[in-house]
Amino acid sequence: MDTQPSAADIQEFLGQAVNLAVQNVADGGGPFGALVVTADGKLHFGVNRVTRDNDPTAHAEVVAIRTAAAESGTFDLSGAVLYASCEPCPLCLASALWARIERVYFAADRHGAAAAGFDDAVFYEFFEGTRPELMPVRQTDIPTSNVPFDAWRDNPDRTEY
Repeated sequence: MDTQPSAADIQEFLGQAVNLAVQNVADGGGPFGALVVTADGKLHFGVNRVTRDNDPTAHAEVVAIRTAAAESGTFDLSGAVLYASCEPCPLCLASALWARIERVYFAADRHGAAAAGFDDAVFYEFFEGTRPELMPVRQTDIPTSNVPFDAWRDNPDRTEY
């Protein structure tokens, strides 16, 4: 689809994301808010629920993506735009990629988050390959490694994604 929102829309939606973040802090949550505007123009909101839900993946952007997908009845959010109160971390960016989000806008950057005690810079270093010691990840082939993929290819009723 690749339609660029107007500057006024970007400002409005980023303002909403920031307001969500501020309200979430008042409610005892983390200082992050996000919304997904789907191709049909509907708004889907998310706030950081990591500590509330004891879910390390419940970042505001991920929650907004999950909400948009559930409310839209599809995992493919092509044409949607993600607006976030802060620069999305690698988890959130990967989620947006898997959801086929068209574009992402954010207000504060990772440096502002770091100054507030949310320093995910080391994660960026890990994905850049400069900090592999943070979490060793190794492929180990076993005789049945590709059996799930064979089953997938052989399933005529699969849902492609």
